[in-house]
Amino acid sequence: MTAYAVFLRGVNVGGINLKMAEVKATLVQLPVTDVSTLLASGNAVLRSSLSADELKEAIQDALRARFGYDAWVIVIPADDLDAMVSTCPFPPDDASTHTYVTLATDSTVLDELWDLAERAGTEHVRLSPTATAWLAPVGGTLDSTMSKATAKSKFKATTTTRNLRTMLKVQAAAQRLGQ
Repeated sequence: MTAYAVFLRGVNVGGINLKMAEVKATLVQLPVTDVSTLLASGNAVLRSSLSADELKEAIQDALRARFGYDAWVIVIPADDLDAMVSTCPFPPDDASTHTYVTLATDSTVLDELWDLAERAGTEHVRLSPTATAWLAPVGGTLDSTMSKATAKSKFKATTTTRNLRTMLKVQAAAQRLGQ
């Protein structure tokens, strides 16, 4: 069984309001064990013998059937999440900036976002082929180039963004499963 972190895109924003207890009740119906949800922004950890791609499809199908919305998720093996988060050079807490991590199911999508960040002068670093960390000024996140870009509908099915503090909490929960 592999420990996974699951990130739901667009949960509890834009009119898609899901109770994490209901999400958990949906996930436990799948071929998974040890399901825990974290925070109200659509994060979960669990174990499964399915591959990451198989699990992604199963979760998306289950959420769509249960909640009636166009669910998109990103599933990352706990070991990959650990490597990703541990390579982030930015601080989780800083008085002037917030650190965000954009996850993608397709590395070419991150290439496009990388180019946008470069042109805008956004400080950023690639953590893996499917993760980029970037900084936004405190109070300016929603106005940042990366925030505006990832909010576009063309990225809805392939990306989600979390602040680094959230990623660290998910990492710790996933590590507990991996023990």
